[in-house]
Amino acid sequence: MFVRVARACSGERASVVMHIGRVFNSAKSALTERGVRFDSLFFCTDARCDERNGVTYKTPVPTGEVYFAETFDDGSLSRWQLSKTMKEDADDDIAKYDGKWEVEALKENKVPGDLGLVLKSRAKHHAIAAMLDKPFVFKDKPLVVQYEVNFEDGIDCGGAYIKLLSDTESLNLEQFHDRTPYSIMFGPDKCGEDYKLHFIFRHKNPLNGDLEEKHAKRADVDLKKFYSDKKTHLYTLVLNPDNSYEIFIDQSSVSKGNLLTDVIPPVNPPKEVDDSKDRKPEDWDERAKIPDPEAVKPDDWDEDAPAMVEDPNAVQPEGWLDDEPELVPDPSALKPDDWDEEMDGEWEAPQVPNAACAEVPGCGKWKPPMVNNPHYKGKWKAPLVDNPNYQGVWSPRKVTNPDYFEDLYPFRMSAVHALGLELWSMTSNIYFDNFIITGDKEVADRWASDSWGLKRLVASANEPGVFSQLALAAEERPWLWIIYILTVGLPIGLGVLFCWPKVRKIIIACLVSLTISTTIEQEQEGLTNTDNGEAADESQDREEEEEEEEEEEEEELEEEEVEEDLKEDDVTKSNGTPSDDEVKITFVT
Repeated sequence: MFVRVARACSGERASVVMHIGRVFNSAKSALTERGVRFDSLFFCTDARCDERNGVTYKTPVPTGEVYFAETFDDGSLSRWQLSKTMKEDADDDIAKYDGKWEVEALKENKVPGDLGLVLKSRAKHHAIAAMLDKPFVFKDKPLVVQYEVNFEDGIDCGGAYIKLLSDTESLNLEQFHDRTPYSIMFGPDKCGEDYKLHFIFRHKNPLNGDLEEKHAKRADVDLKKFYSDKKTHLYTLVLNPDNSYEIFIDQSSVSKGNLLTDVIPPVNPPKEVDDSKDRKPEDWDERAKIPDPEAVKPDDWDEDAPAMVEDPNAVQPEGWLDDEPELVPDPSALKPDDWDEEMDGEWEAPQVPNAACAEVPGCGKWKPPMVNNPHYKGKWKAPLVDNPNYQGVWSPRKVTNPDYFEDLYPFRMSAVHALGLELWSMTSNIYFDNFIITGDKEVADRWASDSWGLKRLVASANEPGVFSQLALAAEERPWLWIIYILTVGLPIGLGVLFCWPKVRKIIIACLVSLTISTTIEQEQEGLTNTDNGEAADESQDREEEEEEEEEEEEEELEEEEVEEDLKEDDVTKSNGTPSDDEVKITFVT
């Protein structure tokens, strides 16, 4: 980095930068001996990032027990089955599941060798599914479902959710449609400004066997950015045997809850319900307040008094022209040649403002302005008082719910045997990748690290993030590197100064070098700002040259002293706090 900055500089400034680099490397070596680890920072600003930063993609291999894992990197859909059926209750022209799917790389921030499943058609129904390696039975292991989505063209109205199809005897992937039984539906969905992250499970009523959808509460974060930034996002659902669940986006929790308390409608119905046969008595009084029956309207209360009256104190302005109209016929107007008085009536010139009124307060009949009537009271009403016969808000009596049941283990839902995507979208190019179903969150995390983690690395390196923006700014202004070093290095240097006496003198050398660099820059700026058209005094030039020579000699002496100090082996080891005679730093401004 320091060589790069020095090349962009010239003369004395370049030498100072190189010296700072040598001192920094010495400090780094000393800190490394102390066990401090330095991670390299890489700035990448173009699509070749994956080549420059050494990112090498390798198809992830799941570790641990998995029920389903799909990367699409072989370019094949051999394990997937396209639906060949029709969507019920839809017009014939759109009822077919004829939306196209392709296996291809991302359009932006692609990782060489990484492929995904892409929904290619807009305004069409899509359905595709694949069998799990083995059914997942909801018993004593968590269910962890994870996959990636990228709305490559944004999204107007459409979904990118998956369905975990129930393990039934009638399960036929060729007949997969919107009413195929599923146990869980999970994933993003959006239409208009309604951004959703679905988690729906179907619960079986133990009394009659009916299945009812239960919807988890909405996410706790704003979902908009995940649908609009055209980045690959990682969606994870963790469902535990204790009925707790948690949803993650990009490995950050966005929602958590319990199947017994945080879904709508609730899993278990209430023990008691309203009696549908109960009726409110006709004499039931629900009025909390009533008009005071003893109140009497005051004798001086005038209900007919107007709210506004003419201002009795107003006076007609001087110069007001009572006999002049505000509008007069336009004297320059001419009757159109095609005007037919029999058809159109008598022609009249259009009205225009009266020129005589332009220089006076007003024209026409003068009227006083209206003001609030001080005697206005409006319609009289008796004040409200507590109703002595108030009985409260009526509600029907409660009776035992004939449909009541209690299921304390809604986690034990129908086993799943296939994963399917049954979608409609008004936007094409929805990218899916790296599906995994497992019983261990750590397995899913490792899988994500080997797949989505690389996508995020490449995308971050290819966009002007915070560090990249700083690097781009330094491309145009190399001196900004010095500012970065001061901003980041100064706090670290102060910490090292008081914690590691071995590198104390190295820090002093850095401060001395930076002070010299600042002095040289100030003098060069002063010379640059001097008027070139004025002749400089020769004696002043000689003084400046002598001062520069003295400073160069002083710098050389200080560098020699630092090098000698670094070579000494008898550096006193203390508790990390320098004494007054060990270190003495003078800041000159």
